[in-house]
Amino acid sequence: MNRTSVPNPESGLDPLLEEMSAAISDMTPQVRKATAFVLDHPGEVGFATVRELAELAGVHPNTLVRMARVVGFEGFDDFRERFRNEMRSRSAFHDRAMSLQLMSSGERLPALYGEIAAVTLHNLERMFGNTSASELQAIADHIVCARRTYVIGVGANYALAHNFAYLAGMAVDNVKAVPGDGNVPMDGIVKAGNPDVVVAMTFAPYRVEVVEATAAARRQGARVVAITDSHGSPIALDADHLILAPSATPQFFPSTLAAAAALETLVSFIVADAPPEVVAAIDLMHRRRHDLGVYWKPQRGNR
Repeated sequence: MNRTSVPNPESGLDPLLEEMSAAISDMTPQVRKATAFVLDHPGEVGFATVRELAELAGVHPNTLVRMARVVGFEGFDDFRERFRNEMRSRSAFHDRAMSLQLMSSGERLPALYGEIAAVTLHNLERMFGNTSASELQAIADHIVCARRTYVIGVGANYALAHNFAYLAGMAVDNVKAVPGDGNVPMDGIVKAGNPDVVVAMTFAPYRVEVVEATAAARRQGARVVAITDSHGSPIALDADHLILAPSATPQFFPSTLAAAAALETLVSFIVADAPPEVVAAIDLMHRRRHDLGVYWKPQRGNR
């Protein structure tokens, strides 16, 4: 039996399924059975272990390995990864949520746990691998020297934007989260211009209001730092600085963990780049918080 060639990964999952369908008649009975199951239930492949999928298909796990090799892959893991990538890139939120619920019925939650851990670590590795210290240093320099820095984040990224502004505010007083209470991103950047920096965050599916506010800030002459998940992201186009923060996840919503790590690292660079008196200011703030009882501490002598 001849192995078929693997379709280009960038072309998506459909060409692979078409190749499998065209080759099924030439397969041995057991491999044909496994292939038929995959063609009928492609959504199962990305989330199941080889043993779980074999049980669902009614074949031996080795049959799935042979099937993967027959259709041009080195092994089952490579084959399954194609399905995982497709689910990450194009599944609707509803479909992902349904897949999560299906996992519980097959006692697959431990597999989900491992998948989330693996994807999270992979996202962090890619973010740090694609972003150099010199790039973060340059961004920190711009923020420290800017008249004002506007940090745009909506939805799940709203909290990230406000947390970044809060932490950076311990070192510099020119960082503002956008939108504020009661307005929209476009309202927040109307005064942004040549002396300013705009840090914008959005991940597929990209939020229109963030894309439009970022484009407006760029037209007004502001320096743009894009934190997003792809070079093809609409806020990455013509950005002065780009931090790629992968958002892939088996969850039904984009992961923000890589973006959070990028922002926390950037805060550290801002503190390191700020004037020396910043250290004394941060220390004074925390000492006053202790004095004012902001931080909880146990009562001595009470049981």
